[in-house]
Formats: sequence, C-alpha cells, structure tokens
Amino acid sequence: MDAGGFQNQNDATVFYETGDRVCLNNSSSAELLPVSAMDSDLLPAWQKLARNASEPNIFYEHWMLGPALRHFPVHSELSLFLLWAGAPGKSDLLGLLPVGPCWVLGRWPVPFIQNWGHHNSFLGTPLVRSGFEHQFWAALLNAMDATDWPGFLHISGLTIGGPLDKAMRAVCARQKRRSDLVHSVARAFLESDLDADSYYARTVRSKKRKELRRQAKRLSELGEVQYSCHRDDEGLTHWIDEFLALERESWKGQEGSALDCADDTRNFFREALAGAAACGQLERHDLRLDGKPLAMLVNFRSPPGSFSFKTAFDDAYSRFSPGVLLQLENLKILEQPDIDWMDSCAEQGHPMIDSLWSGRRHIGRFSIELKGISRIAMFRTLRMGEDLMARIKRRKIIDIMQEPI
Repeated sequence: MDAGGFQNQNDATVFYETGDRVCLNNSSSAELLPVSAMDSDLLPAWQKLARNASEPNIFYEHWMLGPALRHFPVHSELSLFLLWAGAPGKSDLLGLLPVGPCWVLGRWPVPFIQNWGHHNSFLGTPLVRSGFEHQFWAALLNAMDATDWPGFLHISGLTIGGPLDKAMRAVCARQKRRSDLVHSVARAFLESDLDADSYYARTVRSKKRKELRRQAKRLSELGEVQYSCHRDDEGLTHWIDEFLALERESWKGQEGSALDCADDTRNFFREALAGAAACGQLERHDLRLDGKPLAMLVNFRSPPGSFSFKTAFDDAYSRFSPGVLLQLENLKILEQPDIDWMDSCAEQGHPMIDSLWSGRRHIGRFSIELKGISRIAMFRTLRMGEDLMARIKRRKIIDIMQEPI
C-alpha cells in the first residue's frame, strides 16, 4: 500500500504532503528544469525529498550533485526532471532525476536519453518520495515521450530488485513498452542484524582473522596506533588535505587517477565533503601511527542507508593491511540505530571488501522504449545488435527479479 493508503490508484494519481499526512491531489506537475537555471529556492523541497526517499541516493542529493555539476562537463541541455505534488516550487517535490541527451552509445553513434552521472558517481537511482514510485515513472516516461530528444531512455545505475526497479517494470508493462536490463554488476553490500564482532566472526574465516590480529599487533609495536571517527566539520580542511596527499602518494597517484591529480576532481571532493558535513551526513574514519595517517575512509550517511565513498592507505605500510584494519572498524556501522545498510560503491569482485562483506547489491543498466515509430524502430534494432554481441562475447546478465539471462 502506498504512503497515502490508496493501493489501486492509476498512474496519473499523485499525492502531496501536508505536515505528516499525505493527501490525494490531481494537480501534480512535472518539469524539465535546465541545470543552468537551478537556484537555492529548490533546496528546501530537494532536502525534504532526500530525507523521505524510497531508496537513498547520496549522489543525487544537493550537496553532492551540485559540486558535480559545477566541476564536471555537462551537456548544454542537461536538465533536472522534477515531479511536484502541485505547482512547481510551491508544493512538495515527489521525484528528481538529472537527465539529458547523449549522442554516442559505447562505440556506436546512437542518440539516446540518459540519467546523468560521472566517474565518481556510483549510483543512478532517482530520488523519489516513498510511495510515489509508480507515479514518478509514469510522469518521467510521459515527459521523455514528449521531448524532442531522440532515441530511447537509458537508466544507468539502478538498484535491481528495489522499489524503483519494481515500479518501473510495472509501469512499462502496463504501458506495453519494453524495458530491458542490458548490464548488471553485483558489488559488496553490508547489511545484518548482527553486531560488528559477530558479523566479522561469521563472515571472515578464522585463518584470515588470525592473520589480521597478527598484523595489528605488529603495527602496534611500531608506535601508538589510533583509530578515529569524525561526524562533524572540525579540522575538515586539514583532514581533506591529508586524504588527498595520501591517495596521491599511492598507486592511484602513479596511474593519474587520484582525486588530487586534477582540479575538477579535487575541488568536487572538497565541496562534496564540506556540503555533507554541513548537512550532518559526513562520516570520516582514519587509522594513524604516531599521528601519521596510514589509512583514511570517507562515508556518507543517508538513513536508513549509507555509502562508503573513498578510501586511501599508505602503500609503504601495506604489509600491515592498514586499509583492511580500518574497514574492520567500519563494521561498527552495523551498530548505528538509524543505519540499516552500507553500499561499498566498489567494483564487482573487489578482493578486499568482498572478503569482509558477505552481502551483494545488484546494480543494473536499463534501456526503455519511448513512443514514436522511429524511436521504437531504433530501439529494437539496437537491442537486437546488443543481444547478438552479448551472445558472441558470452556476457551474462544477472537479473535477480528473473532467471539468469
């Protein structure tokens, strides 16, 4: 049953919030707001939406998306799709998704529409008020059908099997439009009713635990070892300086992929952490030896979820596994009463975090058919080509909503 207690309303039915109540309203509205036109007037509704989101996604919260839009390249037509309960800017915001046209799909010159992301964005799930998932997808698809952007709709980074995935499939099925899962990954995910120590004992084999105890003991013989966790902005600027320097001195710096290797990523990181701290959503961990940082970790909190965003460690101390030792401290997130889970934001098959976290979060990329003869023809021709290439290369797509395909 949805948030308003109405279980069988059609897609056009939308609700709005008055205080703690959700009421029936037929005057909902959707708009495509160019990102160049964003201003501070949107923030109160945006923040309220994020607090009540069906699926938390810090990458589309204002303190993360804002710095990304300022520092990374964007298409001139990139817009925020906004679903309002009533008049735009004068009612509750029920859904938000940055979306715009693209002109190259992989190596193919194929036009399409896609939710926006960047190299440091690890989830593309829309921000949608809990209980309004069906209405959001119906409104988004209607808007994309009506736009003059060509091609089909590509939703990248959607949680497979979550409320928004289920609603998207249901809306597409009712509207008799195809929605195909075209790529999937499964990354480490932390979720358990156990406390940190019990989870660690159950998940990590005894031989590995013994080795980590030995490494921790050897490290303590070199000096004073200190673990710290910070949730405020005290000393934040200096802490960020230390993190950037530590990461740049690692293998990431040698490969040129460290945040400090480019102005855009460096400035994005600084602004995102400062914004998260101002909203009470930043959590910083570090492991130090005689005051020197050996491992550092950035988490973002968006109850009931959390995200492990970036980590760095000193390669010179790799024989002590400082990054792993710090992750053991991070297991204490299981004991925070307002947090149910943590997304690793790691690559599929990451050897370190996969050995510590037993859960997996399935993330997918979906291609959705839009109305119009030429659009449908393009979509179906492209999908035939993609399916053929997938069979030739033996790519497996895991859809936990169905059988493996």
